[in-house]
Amino acid sequence: MNMAIQNFMMELSSGSPVPGGGGVSALIGAVGVSLCSMVANLTSGKKKYAQFQEDIDAILPRTQDSISRLLELIRKDAEVFEPLSAAYGIPKDVPERDEILEEVLVTACSVPMEILQEVYCVIDIIEQLSHKGSKLAVSDVGVAASACRSAMEGASMNVYINTKLMKNREYALEMNERAMSMLKDGVERCDKVYQRISEELRCR
Repeated sequence: MNMAIQNFMMELSSGSPVPGGGGVSALIGAVGVSLCSMVANLTSGKKKYAQFQEDIDAILPRTQDSISRLLELIRKDAEVFEPLSAAYGIPKDVPERDEILEEVLVTACSVPMEILQEVYCVIDIIEQLSHKGSKLAVSDVGVAASACRSAMEGASMNVYINTKLMKNREYALEMNERAMSMLKDGVERCDKVYQRISEELRCR
């Protein structure tokens, strides 16, 4: 968390498996929510948007809480990969291997699910800001929508790679359905905001 961006990118591009796609999804989500916070701050206190001040006041603490949670999930995603990697290395003739692997797969799956759910829960903020935020920063709302879509797609991918290997197929399918439901609704809503803003901004 204390790395310079350049150092983080060097670590990400190296042969090390962490940080990986899960952490990146959380980071992209945090970037998207940070843009929402920026737009809310740019809107707050402006006479032109006084009618929305109460809504903006409610949005600001929500964005800060969400950013903190998503940044924490970058660390958490890296933490759960280590026992998963170790479990893969257990010889196949060890009787407890399947049980150990199943347990760490469930844990590894839970983090990207948390990322997906966290980003999904702030989509209403993007929707609100697309109407109530400063028009001078409406393009940033569109970028936030794009970033949050990407974060949800990435997080769901990291759910599926873990559920694919689970022996408990009932649980795996339940997680997949939960992820797909949030992803479908979330992507549609983000796309709707992005497309509307894009159409409004394009020169005619």
